[in-house]
Amino acid sequence: MAEAKYRTPKGTNDVLPEDHQYYTYIKKAVRHRCRQAGFKRIETPTFEKREIFERGIGEHTDIVEKELFLVSSHHSEEGSEEYALRPELTASICRSYIEQGMKQLPQPVELYSIGSCFRHDRPQKGRYREFHQFDLEVIGLTDASLDAQIIHVANKIFADLRIRDRLTMQINNVGTADNRKEYIAALKDFFIGKERNLPELDRKRLDTNPIRLLDSKEEDTQILLKNAPTLDQFIDEDSKAYHKTVLEYLDELGAEYVENPSLVRGLDYYNQTVFEYWDIDTGGKNAVGGGGRYDSLIELLGGQPTPGLGFAGGMERTIWHMKQAGVQAPHKDQIDIFVAQLGPKAKKKCLSLISELRDQGVHTLGALGEASLKSQMRLADKFGAKYTLLLGQMEVKTGTIILRDMALGKQEEIKFEDAVKKVVKLLGPENLDTYTLNDHFEEK
Repeated sequence: MAEAKYRTPKGTNDVLPEDHQYYTYIKKAVRHRCRQAGFKRIETPTFEKREIFERGIGEHTDIVEKELFLVSSHHSEEGSEEYALRPELTASICRSYIEQGMKQLPQPVELYSIGSCFRHDRPQKGRYREFHQFDLEVIGLTDASLDAQIIHVANKIFADLRIRDRLTMQINNVGTADNRKEYIAALKDFFIGKERNLPELDRKRLDTNPIRLLDSKEEDTQILLKNAPTLDQFIDEDSKAYHKTVLEYLDELGAEYVENPSLVRGLDYYNQTVFEYWDIDTGGKNAVGGGGRYDSLIELLGGQPTPGLGFAGGMERTIWHMKQAGVQAPHKDQIDIFVAQLGPKAKKKCLSLISELRDQGVHTLGALGEASLKSQMRLADKFGAKYTLLLGQMEVKTGTIILRDMALGKQEEIKFEDAVKKVVKLLGPENLDTYTLNDHFEEK
Protein backbone atom coordinates (compact mmCIF):
# COMPACT_ATOMS: atom_id res chain seq x y z
CA MET A 1 0.00 0.00 0.00
CA ALA A 2 1.50 3.36 -1.08
CA GLU A 3 2.28 5.88 1.65
CA ALA A 4 0.00 8.93 1.69
CA LYS A 5 1.57 12.04 0.20
CA TYR A 6 -0.31 14.35 2.57
CA ARG A 7 -1.04 13.79 6.24
CA THR A 8 -3.03 15.54 8.94
CA PRO A 9 -1.09 18.39 10.59
CA LYS A 10 0.82 17.39 13.73
CA GLY A 11 -1.45 17.20 16.76
CA THR A 12 -4.68 16.86 14.75
CA ASN A 13 -6.86 13.88 13.81
CA ASP A 14 -9.45 12.91 11.24
CA VAL A 15 -12.70 12.11 13.05
CA LEU A 16 -13.69 8.90 11.27
CA PRO A 17 -17.26 7.52 11.26
CA GLU A 18 -16.62 5.06 14.11
CA ASP A 19 -15.41 7.90 16.35
CA HIS A 20 -18.13 10.26 15.18
CA GLN A 21 -20.57 7.90 16.87
CA TYR A 22 -18.97 8.88 20.20
CA TYR A 23 -19.00 12.62 19.44
CA THR A 24 -22.68 12.39 18.49
CA TYR A 25 -23.47 10.47 21.69
CA ILE A 26 -21.68 13.08 23.84
CA LYS A 27 -23.45 15.94 22.05
CA LYS A 28 -26.82 14.29 22.67
CA ALA A 29 -26.06 13.87 26.39
CA VAL A 30 -24.90 17.50 26.66
CA ARG A 31 -27.91 18.88 24.76
CA HIS A 32 -30.33 16.78 26.82
CA ARG A 33 -28.93 17.80 30.23
CA CYS A 34 -28.49 21.44 29.20
CA ARG A 35 -32.05 21.75 27.91
CA GLN A 36 -33.33 20.26 31.16
CA ALA A 37 -31.44 22.94 33.11
CA GLY A 38 -32.55 25.87 30.94
CA PHE A 39 -29.32 26.40 28.99
CA LYS A 40 -29.55 27.76 25.43
CA ARG A 41 -26.99 27.01 22.74
CA ILE A 42 -24.56 29.63 21.45
CA GLU A 43 -21.87 29.51 18.73
CA THR A 44 -19.03 32.03 18.60
CA PRO A 45 -16.44 32.53 15.83
CA THR A 46 -13.53 30.10 15.73
CA PHE A 47 -11.15 33.08 15.83
CA GLU A 48 -11.28 36.32 17.81
CA LYS A 49 -9.08 39.35 18.42
CA ARG A 50 -5.92 38.12 20.09
CA GLU A 51 -6.42 40.70 22.85
CA ILE A 52 -9.62 38.97 24.05
CA PHE A 53 -7.61 35.91 25.07
CA GLU A 54 -4.66 37.90 26.41
CA ARG A 55 -6.89 40.03 28.65
CA GLY A 56 -9.31 37.27 29.59
CA ILE A 57 -7.06 34.25 30.03
CA GLY A 58 -3.99 36.20 31.18
CA GLU A 59 -0.84 37.29 29.35
CA HIS A 60 1.45 35.13 31.47
CA THR A 61 -0.48 31.88 31.21
CA ASP A 62 1.02 29.02 29.20
CA ILE A 63 -1.90 29.24 26.78
CA VAL A 64 -1.24 32.86 25.81
CA GLU A 65 2.55 32.76 26.01
CA LYS A 66 3.14 29.53 24.10
CA GLU A 67 -0.07 28.03 22.77
CA LEU A 68 -2.10 30.64 20.86
CA PHE A 69 -2.52 29.89 17.17
CA LEU A 70 -2.26 33.33 15.53
CA VAL A 71 -4.24 34.12 12.38
CA SER A 72 -2.72 36.65 9.98
CA SER A 73 -4.83 38.94 7.82
CA HIS A 74 -3.54 39.92 4.38
CA HIS A 75 -6.16 42.59 3.70
CA SER A 76 -5.19 46.22 4.19
CA GLU A 77 -8.61 47.25 5.55
CA GLU A 78 -7.96 45.02 8.56
CA GLY A 79 -5.03 47.24 9.50
CA SER A 80 -2.69 45.70 12.05
CA GLU A 81 -5.46 43.72 13.81
CA GLU A 82 -4.19 40.42 15.20
CA TYR A 83 -6.47 37.41 15.52
CA ALA A 84 -6.08 34.07 17.24
CA LEU A 85 -7.91 30.74 17.02
CA ARG A 86 -9.84 30.24 20.24
CA PRO A 87 -7.96 28.14 22.83
CA GLU A 88 -11.15 27.83 24.94
CA LEU A 89 -14.76 29.02 24.75
CA THR A 90 -15.44 31.10 27.87
CA ALA A 91 -13.72 34.35 26.83
CA SER A 92 -15.54 34.34 23.46
CA ILE A 93 -18.93 33.72 25.10
CA CYS A 94 -18.31 36.55 27.58
CA ARG A 95 -17.37 38.86 24.67
CA SER A 96 -20.69 37.91 23.04
CA TYR A 97 -22.59 38.56 26.30
CA ILE A 98 -21.23 42.12 26.30
CA GLU A 99 -21.51 42.82 22.56
CA GLN A 100 -25.03 41.40 22.15
CA GLY A 101 -26.45 43.24 25.18
CA MET A 102 -27.34 40.10 27.12
CA LYS A 103 -27.29 42.15 30.32
CA GLN A 104 -30.85 43.16 29.32
CA LEU A 105 -32.05 39.54 29.42
CA PRO A 106 -33.40 37.88 32.59
CA GLN A 107 -30.36 36.97 34.70
CA PRO A 108 -28.63 34.60 34.98
CA VAL A 109 -28.08 33.90 31.29
CA GLU A 110 -27.35 30.18 30.84
CA LEU A 111 -25.51 29.25 27.66
CA TYR A 112 -23.82 26.15 26.31
CA SER A 113 -21.57 25.53 23.33
CA ILE A 114 -19.88 22.60 21.58
CA GLY A 115 -16.95 23.15 19.25
CA SER A 116 -13.29 23.03 18.25
CA CYS A 117 -10.53 24.76 20.20
CA PHE A 118 -6.87 25.15 19.29
CA ARG A 119 -3.63 25.20 21.28
CA HIS A 120 -0.14 25.13 19.80
CA ASP A 121 1.05 22.76 22.51
CA ARG A 122 3.45 19.87 22.20
CA PRO A 123 1.21 16.98 21.12
CA GLN A 124 1.18 14.03 23.53
CA LYS A 125 -1.27 11.50 24.92
CA GLY A 126 -4.60 13.20 25.55
CA ARG A 127 -3.33 16.58 24.30
CA TYR A 128 -4.02 17.78 20.77
CA ARG A 129 -3.56 20.97 18.79
CA GLU A 130 -7.16 20.85 17.62
CA PHE A 131 -9.57 19.41 20.15
CA HIS A 132 -13.26 19.63 20.99
CA GLN A 133 -15.00 20.90 24.10
CA PHE A 134 -18.51 21.11 25.44
CA ASP A 135 -18.93 24.24 27.50
CA LEU A 136 -21.52 25.54 29.98
CA GLU A 137 -21.68 29.16 31.20
CA VAL A 138 -23.94 30.84 33.79
CA ILE A 139 -23.57 34.63 33.68
CA GLY A 140 -25.16 37.43 35.71
CA LEU A 141 -25.64 36.14 39.25
CA THR A 142 -23.53 35.15 42.25
CA ASP A 143 -25.15 32.32 44.15
CA ALA A 144 -23.44 29.28 45.70
CA SER A 145 -26.37 27.12 44.57
CA LEU A 146 -25.47 27.89 40.93
CA ASP A 147 -21.94 26.59 41.53
CA ALA A 148 -23.43 23.36 42.88
CA GLN A 149 -25.98 23.14 40.07
CA ILE A 150 -23.44 23.47 37.22
CA ILE A 151 -21.33 20.75 38.87
CA HIS A 152 -24.46 18.61 39.18
CA VAL A 153 -25.20 19.01 35.44
CA ALA A 154 -21.59 18.02 34.61
CA ASN A 155 -21.94 15.00 36.93
CA LYS A 156 -25.14 13.97 35.12
CA ILE A 157 -23.46 14.25 31.70
CA PHE A 158 -20.50 12.08 32.78
CA ALA A 159 -22.90 9.61 34.42
CA ASP A 160 -24.99 9.43 31.21
CA LEU A 161 -21.79 8.64 29.31
CA ARG A 162 -21.02 5.97 31.96
CA ILE A 163 -17.62 7.31 33.03
CA ARG A 164 -18.46 9.26 36.22
CA ASP A 165 -17.18 6.39 38.36
CA ARG A 166 -13.79 6.63 36.61
CA LEU A 167 -13.36 10.23 37.76
CA THR A 168 -12.93 12.16 40.99
CA MET A 169 -14.27 15.71 41.19
CA GLN A 170 -11.63 17.86 42.87
CA ILE A 171 -12.85 21.17 44.32
CA ASN A 172 -11.25 24.19 45.98
CA ASN A 173 -11.87 27.85 46.71
CA VAL A 174 -9.12 30.20 45.48
CA GLY A 175 -10.59 33.27 47.18
CA THR A 176 -10.55 36.78 45.78
CA ALA A 177 -7.99 38.54 43.59
CA ASP A 178 -6.70 40.36 46.70
CA ASN A 179 -6.28 37.04 48.56
CA ARG A 180 -4.21 35.71 45.69
CA LYS A 181 -2.02 38.85 45.55
CA GLU A 182 -1.13 38.38 49.22
CA TYR A 183 -0.45 34.70 48.67
CA ILE A 184 1.71 35.31 45.59
CA ALA A 185 3.83 37.80 47.56
CA ALA A 186 4.32 35.20 50.33
CA LEU A 187 5.16 32.52 47.77
CA LYS A 188 7.79 34.71 46.13
CA ASP A 189 9.32 35.46 49.54
CA PHE A 190 9.46 31.73 50.33
CA PHE A 191 11.32 30.94 47.09
CA ILE A 192 14.01 33.60 47.54
CA GLY A 193 17.31 31.69 47.42
CA LYS A 194 15.55 28.47 46.30
CA GLU A 195 15.09 29.41 42.63
CA ARG A 196 18.07 27.32 41.51
CA ASN A 197 16.29 24.17 42.79
CA LEU A 198 13.31 24.77 40.50
CA PRO A 199 13.11 23.30 36.98
CA GLU A 200 13.50 25.93 34.23
CA LEU A 201 9.78 26.23 33.40
CA ASP A 202 8.84 26.69 37.06
CA ARG A 203 11.61 29.28 37.56
CA LYS A 204 9.95 31.28 34.81
CA ARG A 205 6.52 30.77 36.36
CA LEU A 206 7.82 32.11 39.67
CA ASP A 207 8.43 35.44 37.92
CA THR A 208 5.35 35.60 35.73
CA ASN A 209 2.55 33.53 37.35
CA PRO A 210 3.69 32.00 40.69
CA ILE A 211 0.31 30.46 41.54
CA ARG A 212 0.83 28.01 38.64
CA LEU A 213 3.57 26.35 40.73
CA LEU A 214 0.80 24.72 42.77
CA ASP A 215 -0.25 22.45 39.91
CA SER A 216 3.28 21.83 38.61
CA LYS A 217 3.90 18.23 37.56
CA GLU A 218 7.61 18.53 38.47
CA GLU A 219 8.63 16.40 41.47
CA ASP A 220 11.32 18.88 42.65
CA THR A 221 8.76 21.69 42.73
CA GLN A 222 6.25 19.59 44.66
CA ILE A 223 8.92 18.67 47.27
CA LEU A 224 9.73 22.37 47.84
CA LEU A 225 6.04 23.27 48.05
CA LYS A 226 5.57 20.93 51.04
CA ASN A 227 7.14 23.61 53.24
CA ALA A 228 5.75 26.63 51.38
CA PRO A 229 2.84 28.79 52.54
CA THR A 230 -0.50 27.40 51.33
CA LEU A 231 -3.24 29.28 49.52
CA ASP A 232 -5.89 28.41 52.11
CA GLN A 233 -3.93 30.41 54.74
CA PHE A 234 -4.76 33.57 52.76
CA ILE A 235 -8.42 32.94 51.91
CA ASP A 236 -10.72 35.49 53.58
CA GLU A 237 -13.63 34.49 55.83
CA ASP A 238 -16.33 35.40 53.29
CA SER A 239 -14.74 33.11 50.71
CA LYS A 240 -14.49 30.27 53.24
CA ALA A 241 -18.17 30.72 54.12
CA TYR A 242 -19.08 30.72 50.40
CA HIS A 243 -17.11 27.51 49.88
CA LYS A 244 -18.78 25.86 52.87
CA THR A 245 -22.19 26.71 51.40
CA VAL A 246 -21.24 25.28 47.99
CA LEU A 247 -20.18 22.01 49.65
CA GLU A 248 -23.43 21.87 51.66
CA TYR A 249 -25.42 22.21 48.42
CA LEU A 250 -23.32 19.48 46.77
CA ASP A 251 -23.98 17.23 49.78
CA GLU A 252 -27.70 17.94 49.39
CA LEU A 253 -27.47 16.84 45.74
CA GLY A 254 -25.53 13.70 46.70
CA ALA A 255 -22.55 14.83 44.61
CA GLU A 256 -19.23 13.18 45.41
CA TYR A 257 -16.18 15.44 45.64
CA VAL A 258 -12.63 15.63 47.00
CA GLU A 259 -11.54 18.85 48.69
CA ASN A 260 -8.17 19.78 47.23
CA PRO A 261 -6.55 22.91 48.76
CA SER A 262 -3.77 22.80 46.13
CA LEU A 263 -6.13 22.94 43.15
CA VAL A 264 -5.74 26.02 40.99
CA ARG A 265 -6.76 26.50 37.37
CA GLY A 266 -4.39 27.48 34.58
CA LEU A 267 -6.37 30.59 33.59
CA ASP A 268 -6.15 33.96 35.36
CA TYR A 269 -9.84 34.77 35.41
CA TYR A 270 -10.94 32.32 38.14
CA ASN A 271 -11.95 33.32 41.66
CA GLN A 272 -13.78 31.54 44.48
CA THR A 273 -14.95 28.07 43.34
CA VAL A 274 -12.67 26.02 41.08
CA PHE A 275 -13.15 22.33 40.24
CA GLU A 276 -11.73 19.63 37.97
CA TYR A 277 -12.58 16.06 36.98
CA TRP A 278 -9.51 13.85 37.40
CA ASP A 279 -8.78 10.34 36.24
CA ILE A 280 -9.23 8.17 39.34
CA ASP A 281 -5.94 6.36 38.55
CA THR A 282 -3.59 9.04 37.18
CA GLY A 283 -4.88 12.14 38.99
CA GLY A 284 -4.72 15.59 37.40
CA LYS A 285 -2.28 14.79 34.60
CA ASN A 286 -5.09 14.52 32.04
CA ALA A 287 -8.12 16.24 33.58
CA VAL A 288 -11.29 15.43 31.64
CA GLY A 289 -12.92 18.77 32.42
CA GLY A 290 -13.06 21.63 34.85
CA GLY A 291 -14.32 25.08 35.59
CA GLY A 292 -15.11 27.63 38.22
CA ARG A 293 -16.29 31.13 38.97
CA TYR A 294 -14.96 34.16 37.03
CA ASP A 295 -16.56 37.24 38.57
CA SER A 296 -14.14 39.78 37.05
CA LEU A 297 -13.82 38.46 33.48
CA ILE A 298 -16.63 40.44 31.85
CA GLU A 299 -15.34 43.67 33.40
CA LEU A 300 -11.82 42.78 32.13
CA LEU A 301 -13.28 42.51 28.62
CA GLY A 302 -14.90 45.95 28.84
CA GLY A 303 -18.34 45.13 30.24
CA GLN A 304 -20.02 46.17 33.48
CA PRO A 305 -19.06 44.19 36.61
CA THR A 306 -20.93 40.90 36.08
CA PRO A 307 -20.40 37.59 37.91
CA GLY A 308 -19.97 34.39 35.90
CA LEU A 309 -19.43 30.69 36.27
CA GLY A 310 -18.43 28.03 33.75
CA PHE A 311 -17.44 24.45 33.00
CA ALA A 312 -15.70 22.87 29.99
CA GLY A 313 -15.31 19.17 29.22
CA GLY A 314 -12.79 17.71 26.77
CA MET A 315 -14.49 15.45 24.25
CA GLU A 316 -11.38 13.49 23.16
CA ARG A 317 -10.50 12.65 26.77
CA THR A 318 -14.13 11.75 27.49
CA ILE A 319 -14.13 9.39 24.48
CA TRP A 320 -10.88 7.79 25.68
CA HIS A 321 -12.51 7.03 29.05
CA MET A 322 -15.64 5.69 27.38
CA LYS A 323 -13.55 3.29 25.29
CA GLN A 324 -11.50 2.24 28.34
CA ALA A 325 -14.76 1.54 30.18
CA GLY A 326 -16.03 -0.55 27.25
CA VAL A 327 -18.86 1.88 26.51
CA GLN A 328 -20.11 1.39 22.94
CA ALA A 329 -21.73 4.54 21.60
CA PRO A 330 -25.21 3.72 20.27
CA HIS A 331 -25.69 4.68 16.65
CA LYS A 332 -28.01 4.27 13.68
CA ASP A 333 -25.39 3.83 10.99
CA GLN A 334 -26.15 0.18 10.20
CA ILE A 335 -27.33 -0.89 6.73
CA ASP A 336 -30.76 -2.58 6.96
CA ILE A 337 -31.35 -3.42 3.31
CA PHE A 338 -29.04 -3.92 0.33
CA VAL A 339 -30.80 -3.81 -3.04
CA ALA A 340 -29.00 -5.93 -5.65
CA GLN A 341 -30.01 -5.73 -9.31
CA LEU A 342 -29.03 -7.12 -12.68
CA GLY A 343 -29.63 -5.39 -15.98
CA PRO A 344 -30.60 -1.80 -16.90
CA LYS A 345 -34.36 -2.35 -16.50
CA ALA A 346 -33.91 -3.80 -13.00
CA LYS A 347 -31.56 -0.99 -12.00
CA LYS A 348 -34.03 1.63 -13.19
CA LYS A 349 -36.97 -0.06 -11.41
CA CYS A 350 -35.18 -0.45 -8.09
CA LEU A 351 -34.22 3.25 -7.80
CA SER A 352 -37.76 4.25 -6.72
CA LEU A 353 -37.85 1.21 -4.39
CA ILE A 354 -34.62 2.37 -2.68
CA SER A 355 -36.03 5.90 -2.35
CA GLU A 356 -39.32 4.66 -0.82
CA LEU A 357 -37.51 2.40 1.66
CA ARG A 358 -35.34 5.34 2.80
CA ASP A 359 -38.41 7.54 3.21
CA GLN A 360 -39.92 4.87 5.46
CA GLY A 361 -36.83 5.05 7.72
CA VAL A 362 -35.05 1.97 6.36
CA HIS A 363 -31.28 2.40 5.93
CA THR A 364 -30.92 1.29 2.33
CA LEU A 365 -27.97 0.89 -0.01
CA GLY A 366 -28.02 -0.46 -3.56
CA ALA A 367 -27.98 -0.04 -7.33
CA LEU A 368 -24.18 0.15 -7.18
CA GLY A 369 -22.22 -0.47 -10.35
CA GLU A 370 -22.71 -3.31 -12.84
CA ALA A 371 -21.26 -6.25 -10.88
CA SER A 372 -22.69 -9.79 -10.94
CA LEU A 373 -25.36 -10.77 -8.41
CA LYS A 374 -22.79 -12.95 -6.65
CA SER A 375 -20.40 -9.99 -6.29
CA GLN A 376 -23.24 -7.77 -5.07
CA MET A 377 -24.20 -10.35 -2.43
CA ARG A 378 -20.61 -10.38 -1.18
CA LEU A 379 -20.75 -6.59 -0.98
CA ALA A 380 -24.04 -6.74 0.95
CA ASP A 381 -22.31 -9.08 3.40
CA LYS A 382 -19.35 -6.69 3.81
CA PHE A 383 -21.71 -3.81 4.52
CA GLY A 384 -23.41 -5.94 7.19
CA ALA A 385 -26.88 -5.67 5.64
CA LYS A 386 -29.62 -7.55 7.51
CA TYR A 387 -31.59 -8.32 4.36
CA THR A 388 -30.98 -8.17 0.62
CA LEU A 389 -33.59 -7.54 -2.07
CA LEU A 390 -32.61 -9.10 -5.43
CA LEU A 391 -34.12 -7.87 -8.66
CA GLY A 392 -33.10 -9.54 -11.94
CA GLN A 393 -34.47 -9.46 -15.47
CA MET A 394 -36.88 -12.34 -14.75
CA GLU A 395 -38.27 -10.63 -11.61
CA VAL A 396 -38.87 -7.41 -13.57
CA LYS A 397 -41.03 -9.41 -16.04
CA THR A 398 -43.00 -11.22 -13.32
CA GLY A 399 -43.40 -8.20 -10.99
CA THR A 400 -41.66 -10.00 -8.13
CA ILE A 401 -38.50 -9.54 -6.05
CA ILE A 402 -36.41 -11.93 -3.93
CA LEU A 403 -36.00 -11.15 -0.22
CA ARG A 404 -32.99 -12.82 1.41
CA ASP A 405 -32.30 -13.02 5.16
CA MET A 406 -28.51 -12.61 5.30
CA ALA A 407 -28.04 -14.13 8.76
CA LEU A 408 -30.16 -17.24 8.14
CA GLY A 409 -29.27 -17.63 4.45
CA LYS A 410 -32.97 -18.12 3.60
CA GLN A 411 -34.84 -16.36 0.81
CA GLU A 412 -38.37 -16.03 -0.56
CA GLU A 413 -40.00 -14.53 -3.60
CA ILE A 414 -42.54 -11.78 -2.90
CA LYS A 415 -44.56 -9.33 -4.99
CA PHE A 416 -42.54 -6.24 -5.91
CA GLU A 417 -45.37 -3.97 -4.72
CA ASP A 418 -45.33 -5.64 -1.26
CA ALA A 419 -41.57 -5.26 -0.72
CA VAL A 420 -41.64 -2.04 1.32
CA LYS A 421 -44.48 -3.23 3.57
CA LYS A 422 -42.75 -6.58 4.14
CA VAL A 423 -39.38 -4.99 5.02
CA VAL A 424 -40.97 -2.51 7.46
CA LYS A 425 -42.76 -5.38 9.21
CA LEU A 426 -39.56 -7.47 9.42
CA LEU A 427 -37.51 -4.61 10.90
CA GLY A 428 -40.27 -3.46 13.25
CA PRO A 429 -41.69 0.09 13.26
CA GLU A 430 -39.73 0.91 16.43
CA ASN A 431 -36.42 0.34 14.60
CA LEU A 432 -37.12 2.68 11.69
CA ASP A 433 -35.08 5.86 11.45
CA THR A 434 -37.75 8.48 10.84
CA TYR A 435 -38.03 12.15 11.74
CA THR A 436 -39.94 15.25 10.75
CA LEU A 437 -38.64 18.79 10.85
CA ASN A 438 -42.02 20.20 11.89
CA ASP A 439 -42.52 18.09 15.05
CA HIS A 440 -42.72 21.18 17.28
CA PHE A 441 -43.64 23.90 14.77
CA GLU A 442 -47.00 25.57 15.20
CA GLU A 443 -48.90 26.79 12.16
CA LYS A 444 -49.57 30.53 12.32
